Amino acid sequence: MKTTSIHREILALSIPSIIANITTPLLGIIDVAIVGNMGSAVYIAAIAIGSTIFSMLYWPFAFLRMGSSGMTAQAYGANNNYQCSLVLYRSILVALSVGIIIILLQRLIAQCAIHFMSIKDDSLHHAITYFSICIWGAPAMLGSYALSGWFIGMQNSRATMWISMFINLLNISTSLVLVYLFNWDISGVATGTLVAQWGGFIFGLLIIKIKYSLSKTSLRDILNKTELKKFFSINADIFLRTLCLVAVTLWFTRVGAQQGNVILAVNTLLMQLFMLFSYFMDGFAFAGEAIAGKYIGAKQPLKLKSSITALFKWGIAMAILFTSVYLIGGSSFLSLLSSNNLVIETSTDYFYWAVAIPICGFAAFTWDGIYIGATRTRAMLVSMATAMICFFIIYYTLFPSMGNHALWLAFICYLLIRGCVLTIIYYKKPLLP
Repeated sequence: MKTTSIHREILALSIPSIIANITTPLLGIIDVAIVGNMGSAVYIAAIAIGSTIFSMLYWPFAFLRMGSSGMTAQAYGANNNYQCSLVLYRSILVALSVGIIIILLQRLIAQCAIHFMSIKDDSLHHAITYFSICIWGAPAMLGSYALSGWFIGMQNSRATMWISMFINLLNISTSLVLVYLFNWDISGVATGTLVAQWGGFIFGLLIIKIKYSLSKTSLRDILNKTELKKFFSINADIFLRTLCLVAVTLWFTRVGAQQGNVILAVNTLLMQLFMLFSYFMDGFAFAGEAIAGKYIGAKQPLKLKSSITALFKWGIAMAILFTSVYLIGGSSFLSLLSSNNLVIETSTDYFYWAVAIPICGFAAFTWDGIYIGATRTRAMLVSMATAMICFFIIYYTLFPSMGNHALWLAFICYLLIRGCVLTIIYYKKPLLP
């Protein structure tokens, strides 16, 4: 396999994924932009609270995307259309079932969220209104996770890009009509989001209907105990890995908040540099899922090895590019995000921690994609758990003397350790013999 064709394949898969990653946050930004013009800060607070609740609610179920991606890619590589179809049906069935359970438990979820976030009375009513409408999109959101993973496994990241764009256009148009023509205020924004979620899921199903010839399967095969056990085993590892990731993320935010508004604002601003880098690296990770899974399913170790080498070349290139960009223009970028001179001035004390993120984090992103494609999720859990433990050890050991610098050092080491552990596991136990 020629090197140029490998790189061409990686770019064909990664670029649409990067575009989809960048446009995905627009769903929340659009809601904030619309309510921001309603004349009251209460509306913005309600949207912020609602978005946070749904992020915390849906984040642990990311396994529906990652699990279906690896299994589909391997079936695709083995040229097994029947197994590809089974993975799709099985993942959608699980997604819709979990979504329905979430709807049934919505009252309990709302009560727990209100208690946890200590929502004030002035924004409570609007936050509940937003939540009570958007919660009906749970099956669609989780179903879209399953579709996204399946499309990536089928080497079709363009589908996820088109779906993401369709969702945003539908959300904008519906929300604007309901808010400004029908005066639905917060209900109009929530309904626009709900319509966009279901519209995106249905659009994804239509793409499958038009583009793919799925094999006929039986409910008995979909609910096969052995296959379901494998499905939930893979997804259980990813679920636990995600909980470790959430623990680090929430703790990082919590410690920042405990140090006061200025440090919290500084950490939030600097984390935008991490988020921007992650949007691009996730694109290459998604390419890794599709390509690694395909060559493992096809049992082609030489092509797999060549692809891994090429993926790491792109990872190194992205790390060098973003490090250079942050060193040259990072301060100017932060100034665009905040006009508070104290926050900008304080951020210079911690700026170089954020600059270190690309170099220390690219391997973790690259390996994550490869291991998802290989469905070697236990290794991912081991690396994440190890990194999380090291994060808390470094934090608790050094925070009394280093303060916020210790928090950033712990986070940088957490990223670095994830990549190092997966590298060690790869050389000790190859993905293909």
